[in-house]
Amino acid sequence: MTPFFSSRINDVSATDFIMAAEGCEEMSGNGELEESPAMEPSDVPASHPIEMAEMTEENGSAVPQPEAPVVPDPASFSVPLGAEDEERELPADFERLWKTAHDNPQDFTSWTDLLQYCEQEGHIIASRRALGAFLARYPLCYGYWKKFADLERRAGYNDKAEEVCVQGLQAIPLSVDLWIHYINLLLGTLDMNLPESPLRIRSVFEDAVSAAGLDFNSDRLWDLYVEWEKEQGNMRNAATVLDRVLKVPTQLYNTHYDKFKEHLNSHEPKEVLSQEEYEELRALCRESQKAERAEQAQEEKEERPPGEEEPATPEGTDTEELMQKIREQVLIRRDKVYQENEGEVRNRWHFEDSIKRPYFHVKPLDRLQLRAWHSYLDWEITQLNKDTSDSNQNPNQAATEESEVMAESPEQSANVQGPCDDYRVRILFERCLIACALYEEVWTRYVHYLEPQNVEEARAVYKRACEIHLTNKPNIHMQWATFEERHGDLSEARRVLEALEKTLPGLAVVRLRRAALERRAGQLDQSEALLQEAVAQSKEKPVLHAFYSIKLARLLLKLGRDTSRARRVLQEALEISPDNDKLHLNLLELEVSGDPWSSAEAVQECVTRALAAPLAPHTKIILSQRHLQFTEDFSDSIQSVLSVYEEHQKLMKELGGTKRESENGDEDPEKLSKTEDNSAAQVTPTMPHVPITTPPPPIMGADMNAQAGYGGYSSWYQPQYGSYGYQNTWNYNQGYYPPS
Repeated sequence: MTPFFSSRINDVSATDFIMAAEGCEEMSGNGELEESPAMEPSDVPASHPIEMAEMTEENGSAVPQPEAPVVPDPASFSVPLGAEDEERELPADFERLWKTAHDNPQDFTSWTDLLQYCEQEGHIIASRRALGAFLARYPLCYGYWKKFADLERRAGYNDKAEEVCVQGLQAIPLSVDLWIHYINLLLGTLDMNLPESPLRIRSVFEDAVSAAGLDFNSDRLWDLYVEWEKEQGNMRNAATVLDRVLKVPTQLYNTHYDKFKEHLNSHEPKEVLSQEEYEELRALCRESQKAERAEQAQEEKEERPPGEEEPATPEGTDTEELMQKIREQVLIRRDKVYQENEGEVRNRWHFEDSIKRPYFHVKPLDRLQLRAWHSYLDWEITQLNKDTSDSNQNPNQAATEESEVMAESPEQSANVQGPCDDYRVRILFERCLIACALYEEVWTRYVHYLEPQNVEEARAVYKRACEIHLTNKPNIHMQWATFEERHGDLSEARRVLEALEKTLPGLAVVRLRRAALERRAGQLDQSEALLQEAVAQSKEKPVLHAFYSIKLARLLLKLGRDTSRARRVLQEALEISPDNDKLHLNLLELEVSGDPWSSAEAVQECVTRALAAPLAPHTKIILSQRHLQFTEDFSDSIQSVLSVYEEHQKLMKELGGTKRESENGDEDPEKLSKTEDNSAAQVTPTMPHVPITTPPPPIMGADMNAQAGYGGYSSWYQPQYGSYGYQNTWNYNQGYYPPS
């Protein structure tokens, strides 16, 4: 993909800027931020045709480039000031408004108040500081980039004004309005008598049309480029620019063709066509003229009186008739391009017409607008896949068509042929990301499109999303970390998760992701250390402390094979949260999962502690039931089984557990006995009715959040615990006591 910017623009280093947050200000209908009456327009003389066009025409949509944009550090605008400026104090209310904006950077009104106040005071230091900080957080507000550049220019810092424009264009490179403002700045500051100045302007125009020329509303930029070339007396360059835009589907596509025809008819063909194309068409038309004259001469010879000679025709002269024939041939060629482009415009028109807000705004988009963008993307990608499929099925035909185009005119093919469909898809994605910059789904979709083609480009999209627009959205940050881990860059994955945890401290899912990353990388000690740190830091939050303790105990038990340390972690957690049922349940499961001949005492101690704790009756029944199951499975003494059974029955009576709790998922005793043991079922009706109780919890290794999939810790934004379902098919009432 050809870079959008020349080396002049890429000279600005990304390390010189700070990360920006999401959001944008109220905007007007054309995508411009609402300006107060006190805002001054550019100082470029209004008599200049480009400036007049800028002030009277509507602006197109602003679309960024695929490369990661950068935003300014306010400190980078601390240009040297004179002694008079240095002595000027900040306005009286500046610090108050500044603090209000920084204390709550998402409050757009506070920023608006600050900027308006600085503008009214006309204080350059305060304005520079406020604008720099604002644009660091809201880089898509291109109207304020213009104001910033104008501020520097009016203060006499032309180089700084140019730097502001360059940085703004790196943040929103497809902003037609900002490109024109930058060009106007150069026209007003460069000495056009110097030979390098027109070259500089032309280079910026080329950067502009490369970056923003494919926008559906980029007509104004193309027109300005053509008019500027005419002002310079370069009619051939103007025709070349018109040639290029004839292939670009824009809103005013038909006016470009009309202007090309007007331009061609207003000048000699050799003044507007390339030398190669002119010579080619001239030779073709002369041969055509010769054939016509030969035929005409033959007819006249037959009718001419005997002895009269044929009138001489001067060879090598370019008559007006020949020039007209050349113009006709030029239009025949361009008409084919125009018709194809008209079809492209027609295909896109209803998509473009359905987009009502192509600019960035802090207000949410309605569903119809989101659907319109996604439908447009679906269609553009489908066209790309269709064209790719056709090329794969008919490679010879595609090569032949390309050869025919190249044979017509090498220069024409280079200038007239439009961008590939992949390029158009990317540009549409970039346009979509302006209006939908706060929607993770669009960024994710763009990454999925780019990743099979270029991992670095996909990485750049993640960087833009996470470091500029979605700094407080954890999901896309974790997707980025997964992306880096999948592609083998563990250090970058660590950095992404660490940065996210600093931005959103205390988020359990991030700490668990970090621990899981280290575990998968074979760094079990580091994984353990992260969980231990989380346990230590969450002691003031008992619920979260219990959650981390359970995770750490599982790691120590299952991977570290250290039962004693796992037990100690849970016991220490119980000292802080004795009423946490999950801790008791997990500690019990740890004990029953050990050696059954040496665990009986530990199991008994665990259950005794739990029954004495301030737990819900339902939880105590679960623990008692699990103790009874363990005793039945592993005890070598019937007296032990009966003793535990008696204790369980006593607990049931004390806690009022004689009624069956249907929400636990237990089956009816009769149904259970019929399905599990037919012989036992015959005994059940004659026995005293003792209901099936709540089943015990899952084993220690079960993950409470497994049902949510990887990363399914959403419930931990507001910490809660999942259910402990355990299907029990054993009826402990059968066979221990004779019927009464």
